[in-house]
Amino acid sequence: MIVVVCGPGGVGKGTVVARLVAADPALWLSRSWTTRTPRPGESADAYTFVDRERFERRVADDGFLEHAEFLGNLYGTPWPEGDDGRDVVLEIDVQGAEQVLAREPDALVVLLEPPSAEVQAERLRGRGDPPDQLARRVEVATDELERGRRLGALVVVNDDLDRAVADVAALIDDARRSRST
Repeated sequence: MIVVVCGPGGVGKGTVVARLVAADPALWLSRSWTTRTPRPGESADAYTFVDRERFERRVADDGFLEHAEFLGNLYGTPWPEGDDGRDVVLEIDVQGAEQVLAREPDALVVLLEPPSAEVQAERLRGRGDPPDQLARRVEVATDELERGRRLGALVVVNDDLDRAVADVAALIDDARRSRST
């Protein structure tokens, strides 16, 4: 099963997904590629950081399940490789979720929402987003959330991290049960 956790920047996708994957050995995280530079303090394995030329070669070779440009940087999710019986988790934006659903209509899509634009902005500031990108991310979040809801995504508000993780885990468990019957 493909599990998509999507939402605007600063909603806590990375934190929620990291906890899900750590708690559930039947999940594995597909690491996205990006052309942006790492943020201060960001782990080197947060993404596969590549230059634009390498990324575009991978696009030309149909090497991504989804890919998009956001704020001048390219982001993409490689096709999942192999099937070891675990479910793959994609931590991506709403535009990527739309592409995944077009190619994999049975994917489980969870839209993670911030409790407010103010909380989202504070989270973006806390992770080191530059002020111009922070303002742009908050500005486009309204559209991203609306598009995510139109996808039919299951919505989880990340106002309490433990509860948000438990809610997403429950949605995954429900999807697994319904697919096994």
